Amino acid sequence: MGKGGSLSDSVIKKILLSYTYVAIWIFLSFTVIVYNKYILDKKMYNWPFPISLTMIHMSFCATLAFLLIKVFKVVEPVSMSRELYFSSVVPIGALYSLSLWLSNSAYIYLSVSFIQMLKALMPVAVYSIGVLFKKEGFKTATMVNMLSISFGVAIAAYGEARFDTWGVILQLGAVAFEATRLVMIQILLTSKGITLNPITSLYYVAPCCFVFLLVPWIFVELPVLKETSSFHFDFVIFGTNSFCAFALNLAVFLLVGKTSALTMNVAGVVKDWLLIAFSWSVIKDTVTPINLFGYGLAFLGVAYYNHSKLQALKAKEAQKKTAQADEEAGRLLDERDGEGTGKKNESQN
Repeated sequence: MGKGGSLSDSVIKKILLSYTYVAIWIFLSFTVIVYNKYILDKKMYNWPFPISLTMIHMSFCATLAFLLIKVFKVVEPVSMSRELYFSSVVPIGALYSLSLWLSNSAYIYLSVSFIQMLKALMPVAVYSIGVLFKKEGFKTATMVNMLSISFGVAIAAYGEARFDTWGVILQLGAVAFEATRLVMIQILLTSKGITLNPITSLYYVAPCCFVFLLVPWIFVELPVLKETSSFHFDFVIFGTNSFCAFALNLAVFLLVGKTSALTMNVAGVVKDWLLIAFSWSVIKDTVTPINLFGYGLAFLGVAYYNHSKLQALKAKEAQKKTAQADEEAGRLLDERDGEGTGKKNESQN
């Protein structure tokens, strides 16, 4: 009973911890999205400056990442040359800054629920760009699945009560830049054996994002901010908002590190449905039956895509284990043959 009990307790503890990490990630992701919407929406806090908000996030996250890596040494930095930084990290930083700028801008024009529905196009964008850069093989079945997701999102868009063309363009642009960033991480970093966790990623990428955003900020938002003499920087609002954004990156680090990327995908689906429910019930955004039907179709397509990716990953892992087992068996056989030859030589002597 002792061993069985201890095993059972450890399994229960592991499950509870996994659910705790999932709950923390969902809560923080949910909070950051709703908080950004609250700050940027003209009907709420009414501070429609997405570039400024993103720059505040980047400076806050870069500072905390620097403290965690260089001062408190919680995370080990990645060895990186200046040439590698400029050839690999800088392009990724440029794409990330554009993705964040456009996605935050979309909150001014679109409802939280509709933005989540449009984000369902992310697998479509990642797969299409992956095929374009030859990181993914073209498969007819996968492309049909991508078209089904796109069709579902198109139906959701058709049923949107507060459809805004400019807002949709901004969000689709954000999806395209984010998908390109994810593919470029594979090409520019992963292929070179460099893996960045969310903290080291912020340490290297956040300052780069800040510099890229500084240029459009000077021409687009700074002149307007100068004219807004009534505005006073609220350290509580922007401080807590930035802290939530940084905590979300820590939560990603915990969730993927302690569970798996698939768990994060499943948690993401739960978060999206919660946000749609919250947007409808609390913010009072209009969510139509056509919205839900379209998003439901897209959701099924995304779920099938994640399932297919998991099955392919399992098959790859099984193939790798089989190859390792064959290699080990071959090595043992060679050792036995070597021992047998040695004994035969001794008996002849």
